[in-house]
Amino acid sequence: MTDRLSHSLRSDARDNRARVLDAARALFATEGLNVPMRTIARRAGVGPATLYRRFPTKQTLVTEVFRDQARACHAIVDEGLADPDPWHGFRLVIEKVCELHAHDRGFTEAFRSAFPDAMDFAADRAATLRSVARLADRAKGTGRLRPDFVMDDLVLMLMAQRGIRTASPAGRVAASRRFATLVIQAFQDPPAPVPSWPAAKP
Repeated sequence: MTDRLSHSLRSDARDNRARVLDAARALFATEGLNVPMRTIARRAGVGPATLYRRFPTKQTLVTEVFRDQARACHAIVDEGLADPDPWHGFRLVIEKVCELHAHDRGFTEAFRSAFPDAMDFAADRAATLRSVARLADRAKGTGRLRPDFVMDDLVLMLMAQRGIRTASPAGRVAASRRFATLVIQAFQDPPAPVPSWPAAKP
């Protein structure tokens, strides 16, 4: 009986944490980092005490949302590296990272600006790029990735993708998918024909 109660309490705590992080992620994307903690608690369906018990400060909560996003990015790169077809894995990384950034809506830049000392951003970025570089080298070995591809090309692509602006989140995701398709076509050797695609709504 005690074990079942303990398991139930742990399960409830995990559910509350997940709801808080989901609510915070959505509100940070639409309203910025200054959204009140009580608003986040209300959106998550938990009491303020529950929220503050898990995340005693706004920085703690924002940092955890960022860490979740960083973990999602790392998981994408790991999935690409694990693909038995390196070219397919490389394409997968581009497609999924572009979609992840489409949902970001400036959160990463806002977090880094507001909390520059929250974590070692440079080390995390360097480790991720090293992993992608290993995947790129393997993809070149298949003859499908252009031999003149360099990691700066990928960095430039990500910078350009962040500039996509649309009137709706769905439009931003659609435009990012189209952008990823065009980038992959440009990186492929020999270049593949550009597929037909419905125009993204502004």
